[in-house]
Amino acid sequence: MPGNEKAQKKQVPIKEGFFTMPLSPLENVRLNGSKCRKCGEVFLGKAIGCENCGSADMEELPLSKRGKLYTYTVIEHRPPGDYKGPDPFVPFGEGFVELPEGLRIVAPLTESKNLKIGMDLELVVHKLFEDANGNEVIAYKFKPV
Repeated sequence: MPGNEKAQKKQVPIKEGFFTMPLSPLENVRLNGSKCRKCGEVFLGKAIGCENCGSADMEELPLSKRGKLYTYTVIEHRPPGDYKGPDPFVPFGEGFVELPEGLRIVAPLTESKNLKIGMDLELVVHKLFEDANGNEVIAYKFKPV
């Protein structure tokens, strides 16, 4: 019967250019990177120029779904401001994840315990929250393999 279908919510990235598109299904989405064709430097997200050599000759590069934990900390207290995480607050790990493409990115971790520098991690793309327009805001974190 028309009108009874559940409306599909629009999915939007937490930051434009961070993810490969489309954003559905989430398990197929990867972090998007940019690689300088001149010097080979790799960046997170879509870059229009190289911060290393200044070249504008950039190419998009889907980043690996796996990386290694370079270092981390555990966030024990609710961050200030408009924190959009679980309520009540649940402690979480925040780490530098080293990807095979040669860059380290800051990322939330699914765990706050049993973390070990050098451990293998895997990308998780997920709905973080719904914005004021009812859109599902899509973010990323890493989980131990």
